[in-house]
Amino acid sequence: MIYTVECSFADPASEAEWNDFYSLDKLPALISVSGFHTSQRLRALSRGCPVYLAMHSIDGLDILTGEEYRRKGGGNFARWQQHITDWHRNLYDGIARAPAIGDDEYLALSAKGPEPLTRLGFTPHAMQAVAMEKFPEHRWLAKVKRTEIDDIELLPEDVHIYEPMTMQLTSDAGVAFGKAR
Repeated sequence: MIYTVECSFADPASEAEWNDFYSLDKLPALISVSGFHTSQRLRALSRGCPVYLAMHSIDGLDILTGEEYRRKGGGNFARWQQHITDWHRNLYDGIARAPAIGDDEYLALSAKGPEPLTRLGFTPHAMQAVAMEKFPEHRWLAKVKRTEIDDIELLPEDVHIYEPMTMQLTSDAGVAFGKAR
Protein backbone atom coordinates (compact mmCIF):
# COMPACT_ATOMS: atom_id res chain seq x y z
CA MET A 1 0.00 0.00 0.00
CA ILE A 2 1.04 3.60 -0.52
CA TYR A 3 0.88 6.01 2.41
CA THR A 4 0.97 9.66 1.34
CA VAL A 5 1.50 12.76 3.44
CA GLU A 6 1.02 16.11 1.71
CA CYS A 7 1.42 19.63 3.04
CA SER A 8 2.63 23.13 2.46
CA PHE A 9 4.74 25.23 4.84
CA ALA A 10 3.87 28.82 5.70
CA ASP A 11 7.06 30.13 7.33
CA PRO A 12 9.85 30.88 4.81
CA ALA A 13 12.25 31.74 7.67
CA SER A 14 12.21 28.17 9.06
CA GLU A 15 11.31 26.20 5.93
CA ALA A 16 14.87 25.10 5.08
CA GLU A 17 15.41 23.85 8.63
CA TRP A 18 12.06 22.03 8.56
CA ASN A 19 12.96 20.41 5.22
CA ASP A 20 16.29 19.26 6.65
CA PHE A 21 14.49 17.77 9.67
CA TYR A 22 11.92 15.99 7.51
CA SER A 23 14.40 14.69 4.93
CA LEU A 24 17.36 13.88 7.20
CA ASP A 25 15.65 12.82 10.45
CA LYS A 26 11.99 11.96 9.84
CA LEU A 27 12.36 9.79 6.70
CA PRO A 28 15.14 7.61 8.17
CA ALA A 29 13.07 7.23 11.36
CA LEU A 30 10.04 6.14 9.34
CA ILE A 31 11.94 3.63 7.22
CA SER A 32 13.21 2.02 10.44
CA VAL A 33 9.61 1.15 11.44
CA SER A 34 8.71 -2.49 10.75
CA GLY A 35 6.28 -2.60 7.82
CA PHE A 36 7.70 0.49 6.09
CA HIS A 37 9.49 -0.54 2.88
CA THR A 38 10.19 2.70 0.99
CA SER A 39 10.07 6.44 1.73
CA GLN A 40 10.72 9.44 -0.51
CA ARG A 41 9.99 13.16 -0.42
CA LEU A 42 8.99 15.19 -3.45
CA ARG A 43 8.25 18.84 -4.16
CA ALA A 44 5.43 20.03 -6.42
CA LEU A 45 6.40 22.00 -9.48
CA SER A 46 2.72 22.52 -10.33
CA ARG A 47 0.31 24.95 -8.74
CA GLY A 48 -2.97 23.95 -7.13
CA CYS A 49 -1.65 21.25 -4.80
CA PRO A 50 0.30 21.05 -1.54
CA VAL A 51 4.00 21.83 -2.05
CA TYR A 52 5.39 18.71 -0.36
CA LEU A 53 4.56 15.05 -0.90
CA ALA A 54 6.01 12.14 1.05
CA MET A 55 5.27 8.70 -0.40
CA HIS A 56 5.82 5.56 1.62
CA SER A 57 5.30 1.89 0.80
CA ILE A 58 3.88 0.14 3.85
CA ASP A 59 2.23 -3.17 4.71
CA GLY A 60 -1.10 -1.67 5.82
CA LEU A 61 -3.02 0.64 8.14
CA ASP A 62 -2.08 -1.32 11.25
CA ILE A 63 1.53 -0.11 10.81
CA LEU A 64 0.34 3.51 11.27
CA THR A 65 -1.67 2.71 14.39
CA GLY A 66 1.04 0.63 16.06
CA GLU A 67 3.26 1.50 18.99
CA GLU A 68 6.48 1.31 16.97
CA TYR A 69 5.21 3.95 14.53
CA ARG A 70 4.13 6.23 17.38
CA ARG A 71 7.50 5.79 19.08
CA LYS A 72 9.81 6.06 16.04
CA GLY A 73 8.03 7.76 13.19
CA GLY A 74 4.73 9.37 14.06
CA GLY A 75 4.57 12.97 15.17
CA ASN A 76 7.83 14.75 16.01
CA PHE A 77 6.42 17.81 14.25
CA ALA A 78 5.60 19.92 17.32
CA ARG A 79 8.21 22.59 16.59
CA TRP A 80 6.87 23.21 13.07
CA GLN A 81 3.19 22.27 13.44
CA GLN A 82 2.00 25.90 13.52
CA HIS A 83 3.49 26.47 10.05
CA ILE A 84 2.23 23.29 8.36
CA THR A 85 -0.76 24.02 6.13
CA ASP A 86 -2.87 22.09 3.62
CA TRP A 87 -1.95 18.85 5.43
CA HIS A 88 -3.45 15.59 4.11
CA ARG A 89 -2.81 11.90 4.79
CA ASN A 90 -4.10 8.97 2.78
CA LEU A 91 -3.55 5.26 2.44
CA TYR A 92 -3.93 3.92 -1.10
CA ASP A 93 -4.28 0.40 -2.39
CA GLY A 94 -3.67 -0.73 -5.95
CA ILE A 95 0.11 -0.35 -6.02
CA ALA A 96 2.29 -2.43 -3.72
CA ARG A 97 5.37 -0.19 -3.83
CA ALA A 98 5.83 3.49 -4.59
CA PRO A 99 8.07 4.04 -7.60
CA ALA A 100 11.52 5.48 -6.91
CA ILE A 101 11.72 8.86 -8.64
CA GLY A 102 15.29 9.59 -9.77
CA ASP A 103 17.04 12.88 -10.48
CA ASP A 104 16.16 12.64 -14.17
CA GLU A 105 12.48 11.88 -13.49
CA TYR A 106 9.23 13.41 -12.33
CA LEU A 107 6.19 11.94 -10.64
CA ALA A 108 2.94 12.90 -12.39
CA LEU A 109 -0.31 12.62 -10.42
CA SER A 110 -3.93 13.01 -11.45
CA ALA A 111 -7.08 12.72 -9.37
CA LYS A 112 -9.37 13.26 -12.40
CA GLY A 113 -8.75 9.89 -14.03
CA PRO A 114 -6.06 8.22 -16.11
CA GLU A 115 -6.97 10.18 -19.27
CA PRO A 116 -5.02 13.37 -18.47
CA LEU A 117 -1.88 11.24 -18.09
CA THR A 118 -2.50 8.99 -21.10
CA ARG A 119 -3.14 12.03 -23.32
CA LEU A 120 0.38 13.16 -22.41
CA GLY A 121 1.77 9.75 -23.41
CA PHE A 122 2.37 8.60 -19.83
CA THR A 123 1.48 5.16 -18.42
CA PRO A 124 -0.77 5.71 -15.38
CA HIS A 125 -1.13 3.33 -12.45
CA ALA A 126 -4.35 3.45 -10.43
CA MET A 127 -4.61 3.82 -6.67
CA GLN A 128 -7.74 3.81 -4.52
CA ALA A 129 -7.94 5.47 -1.09
CA VAL A 130 -8.81 2.92 1.59
CA ALA A 131 -8.09 4.78 4.84
CA MET A 132 -7.48 8.16 6.49
CA GLU A 133 -8.99 11.10 4.56
CA LYS A 134 -9.90 8.97 1.53
CA PHE A 135 -9.74 12.10 -0.61
CA PRO A 136 -9.06 12.12 -3.39
CA GLU A 137 -10.70 8.72 -3.54
CA HIS A 138 -8.80 7.73 -6.69
CA ARG A 139 -5.42 8.80 -7.97
CA TRP A 140 -3.33 7.85 -10.94
CA LEU A 141 0.41 8.19 -10.97
CA ALA A 142 3.06 7.94 -13.63
CA LYS A 143 6.84 8.01 -13.44
CA VAL A 144 8.15 10.08 -16.35
CA LYS A 145 11.51 11.21 -17.67
CA ARG A 146 12.06 14.95 -17.33
CA THR A 147 12.69 15.12 -21.06
CA GLU A 148 9.07 13.98 -21.67
CA ILE A 149 7.71 17.28 -20.30
CA ASP A 150 8.49 20.40 -22.30
CA ASP A 151 6.76 23.03 -20.15
CA ILE A 152 5.10 22.29 -16.81
CA GLU A 153 3.09 25.51 -17.09
CA LEU A 154 1.35 24.14 -20.20
CA LEU A 155 0.17 20.89 -18.60
CA PRO A 156 -3.53 20.42 -17.79
CA GLU A 157 -4.36 21.82 -14.34
CA ASP A 158 -5.51 18.38 -13.20
CA VAL A 159 -1.98 16.95 -13.64
CA HIS A 160 0.47 17.72 -10.83
CA ILE A 161 4.19 17.25 -11.35
CA TYR A 162 6.66 16.54 -8.53
CA GLU A 163 10.44 16.43 -8.47
CA PRO A 164 12.41 14.36 -5.93
CA MET A 165 13.81 16.12 -2.87
CA THR A 166 15.44 12.92 -1.64
CA MET A 167 16.36 9.59 -3.08
CA GLN A 168 13.96 6.79 -2.18
CA LEU A 169 14.98 5.12 1.06
CA THR A 170 14.35 1.40 1.31
CA SER A 171 14.19 -0.81 4.37
CA ASP A 172 16.54 -3.20 2.54
CA ALA A 173 19.21 -0.50 2.56
CA GLY A 174 18.64 0.46 6.19
CA VAL A 175 18.76 4.16 6.80
CA ALA A 176 21.48 5.07 4.33
CA PHE A 177 20.51 8.45 3.01
CA GLY A 178 21.47 10.93 0.36
CA LYS A 179 19.78 13.92 -1.20
CA ALA A 180 18.71 13.56 -4.79
CA ARG A 181 19.21 17.21 -5.58
